[in-house]
Amino acid sequence: MNDAIRTEIEILRRETVKALKARYRELFGEDSASSNHAHLFRRIAWRLQAAAEGDLTERARQRAVELAADVDLRLRAPRKFWREMGTAAPLPYRDPRLPSIGTLVTRQYQGRSISARVLEIGFEYDGRRYESLSAIAYEVSGTRWNGCEFPASMRDSY
Repeated sequence: MNDAIRTEIEILRRETVKALKARYRELFGEDSASSNHAHLFRRIAWRLQAAAEGDLTERARQRAVELAADVDLRLRAPRKFWREMGTAAPLPYRDPRLPSIGTLVTRQYQGRSISARVLEIGFEYDGRRYESLSAIAYEVSGTRWNGCEFPASMRDSY
């Protein structure tokens, strides 16, 4: 790789995401859906190197297309799909730290008693179903907590 390209890539490394998105648009002719600095940096650096050193051969491009067509990217359907289909999907992994189904988990938070019932899949709190204790902790506190640790001082009070 020549020194000019190497220098340009090192400058890119320190650019803001906004500047990288503008450079991406300039090089690729379209906006990037990503705002991830590392992703934008890699894609732009690759394009600069390909322009300077030569791109993939047509044969390599065709082979990449063939490989991509044969790949089954998703091995398992998302849980949302199974819920919408109404079919009985295998139950997801159950965290061994959770008490048995039907148990009422109670925590004290800022003088309030927070109670959630353990369901077969998820939890019920305040008449609504939640996928995790963390989601309930967020609902109650407005901040992200590990549900099993919420609040940490009451960790073992089931």
